[in-house]
Amino acid sequence: MSKLIVHAGDFKFDARFEDALAPKTVAAFRKAMPFESQAIHVRWSGEGVWMPLGDLDFGVSYENHTSYPAPGQIILYPGGISETEILLAYGGVHFASKMGQLAGNHFITLTSGLENLVTFGKTVLWKGAQKIRFEEV
Repeated sequence: MSKLIVHAGDFKFDARFEDALAPKTVAAFRKAMPFESQAIHVRWSGEGVWMPLGDLDFGVSYENHTSYPAPGQIILYPGGISETEILLAYGGVHFASKMGQLAGNHFITLTSGLENLVTFGKTVLWKGAQKIRFEEV
């Protein structure tokens, strides 16, 4: 199992891929790495940040999907009734869009730095978009 580093704003989190639970999503995301985007605060879902990805197609469908990711869980919504996106929960989340409830594939879990997760989320909320980068080490 390889190690992931998630650089989010001024913070660094160790993470792991959920290879056994979401193998197709993990494989598709690995092909896009290192992956860089901007994290903005969610609109409808609660305490989370998201990376809107428009019509980017990772070529996956639902696997290990949830509408309620726990803090530190990262999900990929593969598109469909709303745009493709990645969401990182930092508190209570009920994943949704203006179209209604959504479900995304839980494919990454943060494993360290969790004491900074709420601070990162609130930084995005109050200071705006923050750079985010996923890299495998």
